[in-house]
Amino acid sequence: MTSAKHVPELKSIEGRSGKKRALILASIVAALLGLNFFTFLAAIPETSTIDGGCCTNHVLAKDFSAFYVSAWRLFSDPSNLYMNGVVNDGGPHILPQPEPYKYLPSMLLLISPLLLLDYHSALLAFDALQFLLLVPIAILIAKLLKRRSLGVTAAVLAIALLEPSPVSFPNYGFSVTYFLLWAEGQSKVLLLFLLLLSLYYAKEGRAVTSGVLLGLASFDPRFALLSIPLFLAYSGSIRFFKRWLDVALVSIIALNLPILLLPSTGANFVRMLFSGGISTPIYPYALIPTLTLVAISVVERNEILTAISRIAKSPIRSEQPSAN
Repeated sequence: MTSAKHVPELKSIEGRSGKKRALILASIVAALLGLNFFTFLAAIPETSTIDGGCCTNHVLAKDFSAFYVSAWRLFSDPSNLYMNGVVNDGGPHILPQPEPYKYLPSMLLLISPLLLLDYHSALLAFDALQFLLLVPIAILIAKLLKRRSLGVTAAVLAIALLEPSPVSFPNYGFSVTYFLLWAEGQSKVLLLFLLLLSLYYAKEGRAVTSGVLLGLASFDPRFALLSIPLFLAYSGSIRFFKRWLDVALVSIIALNLPILLLPSTGANFVRMLFSGGISTPIYPYALIPTLTLVAISVVERNEILTAISRIAKSPIRSEQPSAN
């Protein structure tokens, strides 16, 4: 049995160990961000070109054109929010034509302040904002995995912050996925940040805050669904998970339904889904949130399995208070 006089010494050792871990992780994060910044700079000239995008031989505008034009339409011409191509409504003119918007409309509320800038400046500002979000993403991963080994946490950080691919050097920097994300002005870093922040608040026991954040992150529902096992693991109880899920669903509805009920908007949204929106492929930059969530899920696999087992043994009705 450890004597009382040894407790302060034990705490001191743990404190020094924690500081050493934090210092090592900070150094790893700084190195990864440095490599990503080089990739960011390599991608900047690509943001002003018109080419075949990341996965096609057709001449296309950047993916950000879909966000920018649709954000304008949300406030000026919502009936054409999900219309493909050029619409003669006085909106931004982007060559050869803006890309189609395939997400829920809530994302447009997040990026609408960028309409204060011209198209290319807004794309660069969006990229810069997402690059800055890599810092809190690193902090959130370190907090979520604070009980895991240093090597495991460093590996997940490398996936989230860089996804290094040395074969791409020098034309694509140090990461094909991040180069394409910066070049196209894609939104996957913003999405990953919102999901990780929601997971963090779920782990902290704050169901309402976590649910609202998941509602914001669900503009592309595929990745929200991918994160469900982690929410199960971090919920702690079926009652908490049910409350969290209720808040998330209400948030998604509140953020999107009023827009989708506007004349023609909802019908065009459904038409977009069944004409290709549902089958939208996973492009390279989509691997950023996908691989990060999968990596964390693998690390937390025991907690996920325990949560699933707990749900299987304890139906939700058993946690409801009795009438007496």
